Amino acid sequence: MVTLYKNFNIKKIHKESIILIGNFDGVHKGHQKLFRLAKLYKKKYNLKIGVINFEPMPKMFFNKSLKNFRLSIISQKLNLLNSLGVDFIVTKKFDKIFSKIKSINFIKNILYQKLNARFVFVSNNFRFGNKREGDVRLLIKHEENYNYKVVKPKPLLHRKKIVSSSLIRNLLEKGFLEKANKLLSRKWSIDGIVQKGRRLGKKIGFPTCNIDIKDYVLAKPGVYAVKVLRKNNPKFIKGIANLGYRPTFNQKKILLEVHLFNFSGNLYNKYLSVEFLKFIRKEKKFKNINQLRSQIKTDLYIAKKIK
Repeated sequence: MVTLYKNFNIKKIHKESIILIGNFDGVHKGHQKLFRLAKLYKKKYNLKIGVINFEPMPKMFFNKSLKNFRLSIISQKLNLLNSLGVDFIVTKKFDKIFSKIKSINFIKNILYQKLNARFVFVSNNFRFGNKREGDVRLLIKHEENYNYKVVKPKPLLHRKKIVSSSLIRNLLEKGFLEKANKLLSRKWSIDGIVQKGRRLGKKIGFPTCNIDIKDYVLAKPGVYAVKVLRKNNPKFIKGIANLGYRPTFNQKKILLEVHLFNFSGNLYNKYLSVEFLKFIRKEKKFKNINQLRSQIKTDLYIAKKIK
């Protein structure tokens, strides 16, 4: 089982390890390639694998207006990293004090003194330290001084494009869900707690679970075929979801509403994981409730056929 740390004061057993630094948002195929390489180093040199990531993501820390950005929340990220054979994860709180650390001090005080890293895996565009002053060249320059070796794997390409979190966000925002899922190598999902809403779905005959999407990237507003997993229950429930502003009801806040097939029961305050299978149609405003009800029946027919 992976060991979790909230600071760089790690146990002796985890010192002198392979260290991977990054956001790893979505833990997509590009990240997975990196971890496969790290596993080869682990086997060759008989070392542990550790991950350094930051919360909140530095980009969101510096840009407070940046909402709906994440592919995965921290709990999802930790589960995904655990599945890749990581030995320990340091999730450092990214705050004003930490953001001002000089890049050379990050190398000397953290990579060398705290972690005593043997190998440091980073992407080519990795930046660190106060005002992003440090880069890969600086890391390489100090390899001998601080007894580590930088590993800079080639990025994974898909159709001549680098597989990145930014690319996947862009695909989701444009409604290319299946392409995004392919690059994630799994179904993109939103985890959250079911909240009490205005019960509008129930009034028109299609009760829904309402989930606040918080900081998740805003995939193209519309209707999706989904699968839902309840906490501590391995059985999926198929359903249909509306991600959007519900223009027919003049709503302003973005919301994820999920209608489950062949299910009855109370899910208020329950933690659900909603996997997005297929984009069915974009969101639109209907003239009246009857038009909306008729469209929902058509959407349900399509969603039930999707595996």
